Amino acid sequence: MDIRWKRFSHSIITKVIVFLIAILCFACAVTIFSGSVVLNDGNFGIAFEDSYYLGKDYISDSGNVVESLREIIQKYKSEEYILNGGTITEDEIKRQENRLFSEFEHNSKSYNPNLTDEENKKIFQEVYADKISEIRVGLINEELKAYKATLRRLEQYPGLVYYANDGTNEITNSPDKAKEYFKTFPSYLIFDGFEQKVFPEQIKENTNYFWVSSTINQLGPNDSMYLAYTDEFLYPRMEKWQQNKALFTYRLNQMAGLLLGLAAAFIYLVIVIGRKPEEDQAVHLNRLDRLYNDFNLIICSSLIGLWLAAMVQVYHTKMYELIFPITLLIAPFGLILVLSLVKHLKNGTFLKHTLIYSIFHKLFKFIKDTYDSGSVGVKVILIVIGYPALVAATFFIFPITIGIAAWLALRKVKEFNAIKEGVKRVKAGDIHYKISVAGAGEFGRIASDINTITEGLNKAVANQLKSERLKTELITNVSHDIRTPLTSIITYVDLLKNEKDQTKTQEYLEIIDQKSQRLKTLTEDLFEAAKASSGNIAVNYEEIDLLSLITQGLGELDDKIKELELEFKINYPQDKMFIQADGKLLWRAIENLLSNIFKYALKGSRVYVDILDLGTSVTLIIKNISAYELNISADELMERFKRGDESRSSQGSGLGLSIAKSLIEIQKGSFNIEIDGDLFKAIIQMPK
Repeated sequence: MDIRWKRFSHSIITKVIVFLIAILCFACAVTIFSGSVVLNDGNFGIAFEDSYYLGKDYISDSGNVVESLREIIQKYKSEEYILNGGTITEDEIKRQENRLFSEFEHNSKSYNPNLTDEENKKIFQEVYADKISEIRVGLINEELKAYKATLRRLEQYPGLVYYANDGTNEITNSPDKAKEYFKTFPSYLIFDGFEQKVFPEQIKENTNYFWVSSTINQLGPNDSMYLAYTDEFLYPRMEKWQQNKALFTYRLNQMAGLLLGLAAAFIYLVIVIGRKPEEDQAVHLNRLDRLYNDFNLIICSSLIGLWLAAMVQVYHTKMYELIFPITLLIAPFGLILVLSLVKHLKNGTFLKHTLIYSIFHKLFKFIKDTYDSGSVGVKVILIVIGYPALVAATFFIFPITIGIAAWLALRKVKEFNAIKEGVKRVKAGDIHYKISVAGAGEFGRIASDINTITEGLNKAVANQLKSERLKTELITNVSHDIRTPLTSIITYVDLLKNEKDQTKTQEYLEIIDQKSQRLKTLTEDLFEAAKASSGNIAVNYEEIDLLSLITQGLGELDDKIKELELEFKINYPQDKMFIQADGKLLWRAIENLLSNIFKYALKGSRVYVDILDLGTSVTLIIKNISAYELNISADELMERFKRGDESRSSQGSGLGLSIAKSLIEIQKGSFNIEIDGDLFKAIIQMPK
């Protein structure tokens, strides 16, 4: 007991430790991931970048510069161009006027709904004349602000040298506008019409290069753009890239290790959860597992939502140090609920242990039980009430509901026709016909009842045929066994009438006496068999030692046993075997079996007597080898006037086994015989 308790406690401690490891691994992995997202927008790809030029950072900086220069040469061109309204379109001015007119329509007292739109627009132009005139100026100022903001973005890149030209206007911060000058820098991008040159050339192998090329493709045939990066621009960015690469590589390795530990811990918990050491393989559920699985899923979803909401709040407040404790607080509850779902999956009750399934299962079971066990009237009422309700509840799939109802109705019609056809066949005399209607419904039970009737008819016909055959054989056997001694008596009486020799007369009288005794024995056996089978014998139950009864009886028959040179082998338990029986009737049955052995057993063979204790009953088995070939079944041998020798040359009546069986059965026991080749076995079972 102590060893089992120690193993059980060790198992619990191991599960708790593995559970804590899973929670810690998950919380640490989430914290590292969140910190990485804050650090570099979650750019974990930097850990797999081979160089700065092939990385996302280089393309991001270059793309911003190219987009800013494109806007300047294609849209803004120059400050003078903007002040002259070159970037303003009539559509933009019209949209602003429409916005002002909407304001006039809803807020101005000068608006008159009784006037036409044209008349109101004239009033609008008079009332909002100052604001309309300011629209163009306002749009120009906005464009000018955007232009200057774009220039400031370019100034944020120290060490950047650029030149852009659309054929008329240009913008540059380079002292030399020649392409060859730009090619002297450590890295450059030159786009002149259809010419594109970048250095280092591996930049084109960057998977994110399409960000730059998509902007370049928007340049016109007369547009030119030269970019060059000095060491002042490249060195700090390369150094930062290397630091971030090392940091993210380290954090990815950390996360991989933590996730591997989490996976191993979770797999272990999935395997051992619900199992107890040194017990069967059944899944053991606890009180928490009584929670319906659909509620469990709702709570799990709520915990995930709560955690996500907390993470959003953490990012908004920038209190990143709270990520680990919040995760550590919520994760255990989620893992406990998930492991509960795993238990139900292993137990095969994932769907069955839901509230929705329970409700619908009970509802359907109630309807099915009512339909299957109720009367036809109840079923009709259920159909009349239930089907319209079902149609109303499923009106959106009305054709499907009608189709299912038609299919069910057709199925019932087929079942009815099958029963009707079956009744006709049985009525016509085909009692072997079976009606094939499955199910526990009304038609199924009717078909089963009709099939049962046909089976009863088959058995009745078979029994009738067997009875007729047995009756014929009984009459034949009785006639033969009675006629033989009777014929001998008549014959020797006739001889006796004319015989003068006193010696032969005495011999004839002895033969007549033998045959008359034989006839008397047959008559008494027949009477006893009829009496035993009718049950009209008084039974006086008493406690009998079966072994003593057999040994005492065999002692009385010792002379007969020696005469036939039979060897009896008795096997019995150490304890005495007492049974409830009538001693006289029981010995009469056993005596019949022994008499049967004396008549038919092979001379000089062994007879085995086994007494077995079966708990509530005692079994007596008597086995012997027959002197005659037993080419007959056990059932036939149990019939009255049947003998093991078909020639009927032995002195038996054929009633011994039948009498023994009847005597044992009226004592609440059982009697059977078995035949295996020439081995004859009689089995008597009596209650203790």
